[in-house]
Amino acid sequence: MKTAPRIFRLIWAWVAIGIFGPTADAFATEPAPVEIEIVSPGSDEIVRNRVNVAPVRGRALSGSDAPKDFDVLIAIDVSHSSRFPSGIDVDQDGETGLNPQQELVPPGTYPEGMVCSDPEDTILAAEVQAAHQLLKVLDPAQTRVGVLVFSGAVDSATGLRLRSDQRDALLKVPLTNDFDAVAGVLDAILEEGPYGATNFAAAIQLGVVELAGLSRAYSEPRPGARKVVLFLTDGVPTFPFGKGTSPDPEDAEAAVAAARLAKTAGVTINSFAIGQQALVSPLALKEISSITQGTFTAVRNPGDIVNFLSGVSFANISDVVVTNLTTGDISFDVELLPDGSFSAFVPVREGGNRIEISALASDGGERRLQMDLAFEKSGLTPRELAIELERVKKRNQALMRLIEQRRIEAFRERQRKRIEVETEATSGQ
Repeated sequence: MKTAPRIFRLIWAWVAIGIFGPTADAFATEPAPVEIEIVSPGSDEIVRNRVNVAPVRGRALSGSDAPKDFDVLIAIDVSHSSRFPSGIDVDQDGETGLNPQQELVPPGTYPEGMVCSDPEDTILAAEVQAAHQLLKVLDPAQTRVGVLVFSGAVDSATGLRLRSDQRDALLKVPLTNDFDAVAGVLDAILEEGPYGATNFAAAIQLGVVELAGLSRAYSEPRPGARKVVLFLTDGVPTFPFGKGTSPDPEDAEAAVAAARLAKTAGVTINSFAIGQQALVSPLALKEISSITQGTFTAVRNPGDIVNFLSGVSFANISDVVVTNLTTGDISFDVELLPDGSFSAFVPVREGGNRIEISALASDGGERRLQMDLAFEKSGLTPRELAIELERVKKRNQALMRLIEQRRIEAFRERQRKRIEVETEATSGQ
């Protein structure tokens, strides 16, 4: 029975992260302004290509402050339920882990109690792999990344928290530009494996401490950087109140209270509900993201988180479209990175082209920017020429190896025939 008064719960949340005072308004009334910056081509640059396509690169940002630096904390749910299969072959060993309890398999095929036949294909494995994929598309020059895990140790006898002072969220790596160090920590998290219940509030509180650079933080504060939590979970909050085996209203209220404090500290929470268990009652996650002006993403198939996470936008930009107003051609094939950087190839004609870049923000805000692009159809660009020369070089090396291999094979064949002839001659004597 959970009897903690509401005011006590709120005070408990405030004390936990060391912030007091009124919270800011949780909802924006108007879309934030959108900024677009063109990186290339330059205003006096003539784009040359052998085909009538021109690369356009730039950056789009949403928000009144429009920061160019980002501090991103990945919060990974390592609770007991994350040991179940993700539905994909995460480790790419050719076999997809399954739950023997839900499959028609002969008795004794798998150990009793096993819920995933491949421990490296679990939901936790998918979360970790998603974080790895995200690191590959981020720019360490502009983005710092940190990692925390959350769950909650459970007393097996009572189902309650094992200790009243236990830490249900742990910082694994402070905010850093060293992505190799982050990758190593991610692998260690997978090795440690799932355990315990699910404490949303503890994860959010720890995230605010690190991103805001409070007194107990291990991360150095960086004024001006946009502060983001990527909140990954396959369940609903079941701690800090009551039993960890079942969710209670107070658990969700504690998480929402922590989200209000995150909003005050300028922290945005983008949440990902992974799998059916998390989607049974996603209200807490939706509220957490709404309060902090973040996004909520439903990941119905747990394995899809691997692709969903790297598609998140820290810059709050949902889409970028590049149009050639001169020819009427539209390029929807735009690579949009989490920091708002984009790269597009737009159809062009020789001579002058009027190009329009349109950016759509997550809150519905829009911005259009036009530019003139001069195009000249010619031979290979320096980059294309370098790539082509490298391709030819590799091809020639492969041919030389093939020629050498055939020469050796021919030599061996001549030797084999010589031995046969000499053997026949000897036997005929």
